[in-house]
Amino acid sequence: MSFSDEAVPAEEVTPESERVAGAGACAPSTEEPAEAEVIEEAERDPLVVLAGERDEYLRALQRTQADFENYRKRIARLQEEQSARAASALVMKLLPVIDTLDLAQAHQSEASAQSDDAVALTAARSLLLDVLSKEGLERVDQAAVPFDPSMHDAVARTEGDGGEEVIDQILRSGYRWRGQVLRPAMVSVRG
Repeated sequence: MSFSDEAVPAEEVTPESERVAGAGACAPSTEEPAEAEVIEEAERDPLVVLAGERDEYLRALQRTQADFENYRKRIARLQEEQSARAASALVMKLLPVIDTLDLAQAHQSEASAQSDDAVALTAARSLLLDVLSKEGLERVDQAAVPFDPSMHDAVARTEGDGGEEVIDQILRSGYRWRGQVLRPAMVSVRG
């Protein structure tokens, strides 16, 4: 026996009008509430419908504009933070150059301080420090001020009068960049 020999039951085909009528008799109709909504909406004023759609679109547009404004502010803040980190990293790389210029100036004798090389060295050092200080670099190199562990790195201690600890000598200058300590000052503490 082959597939073609088997009896296949024929599907009963009923007209559309009979199926709808028959379905209504057997089961509750789910189309009636939908038809009621269509009729209710058709009875509503088209201006009210359009005004509702307009208000919905307006709210969606306002939300989109607010999201975009927040995005723009966040990106601007991130760019500002990134440029601040980059500037801070550059200044950190320049600190050894400043230290070298400070040492060179400190080792000049009075006789050699009048030479052209010494004058150029002093001018270059002061120009570099002026530019960086205008951008926010602060030098931490004051002696006889109270010891602050967040700004000073104590590497030596001398006996004092027993009062509070004060900076006795600056061994290496420290620096702050826009209020943030880049490098603490290496100091000797008295007290």
